[in-house]
Amino acid sequence: MAVTIPRDVLFQYYRFSLYNSPFDAHDEGCAIDLYPDGERAPSPVAGEVLDTKTVQAPPKAYAAEHDHLILIDTGDTVARLLHVDPAVEAGETVAVGDDLGALVRAGFFAPWVPNHIHLGFRDPDANPYRASGSLPVDVAVDVTPLPWDGTGTVVAGGETWVRLDEPAHPAPGESFVGIANAVDSDDSGVLDGGLPHYSGGGLLSGDRTAAAAITGTRVGTADGRTVAWDDLTVLVNGEPITGIALFCGRERFGAKLVGEGIDLAVGDEVQVTIERAAAVDDAT
Repeated sequence: MAVTIPRDVLFQYYRFSLYNSPFDAHDEGCAIDLYPDGERAPSPVAGEVLDTKTVQAPPKAYAAEHDHLILIDTGDTVARLLHVDPAVEAGETVAVGDDLGALVRAGFFAPWVPNHIHLGFRDPDANPYRASGSLPVDVAVDVTPLPWDGTGTVVAGGETWVRLDEPAHPAPGESFVGIANAVDSDDSGVLDGGLPHYSGGGLLSGDRTAAAAITGTRVGTADGRTVAWDDLTVLVNGEPITGIALFCGRERFGAKLVGEGIDLAVGDEVQVTIERAAAVDDAT
């Protein structure tokens, strides 16, 4: 059984991702990260708050010492929400869009990850406190694939990330888009996940083919909508970086490149290439 997030719920957020996380709860697309504007968390679900819990987060210089779990009985499932300092208590009823609390920048985040709500679902009789074992998550939107040749100009960034002006969103605010799976198909789908810095990714929508590719280079093998990355190195203007953050965006788009100490500034022109390990090439 999969839990589908309705279109009107997704449109509360400027970005979502099912696979762009190292957290075990995202395995096989069994959780979704939702990125709201501002510092507050609008609820993606309706129901009764069952419990809230504060947990120790991994120590990071840029992150809060604690994270928080909110459990909400939605009727058919129990929703698990993380990265929100709860402004609600057990016994309260919430509707979609209600304020759940302040977003928390937790030590579970990599330094290039913006604040977001982590959402997963459990069967009512399952242990809701465990991180893994949630139900698969689906989205009730068609995500438009955007072809990308690996080029672009830096338009925004920080110490650990930059965003390019390509591929550009064709209709900001009207639909979700993502980087196309660059295979020879009329229905290639959209790639999701941290390439290759997280253990795998996803192929959202489209023809779930046996291969996944970016900028003309094969990057992995799909099994349904889950993709196992090959042994890869992402390079920017010939220099290796940590990788590419793949997600679905509504308000704006452009490839996001991530890594510690990225030496790029706004206005720099970029050529992204992907190198496959020789052993991978020999085996395929």
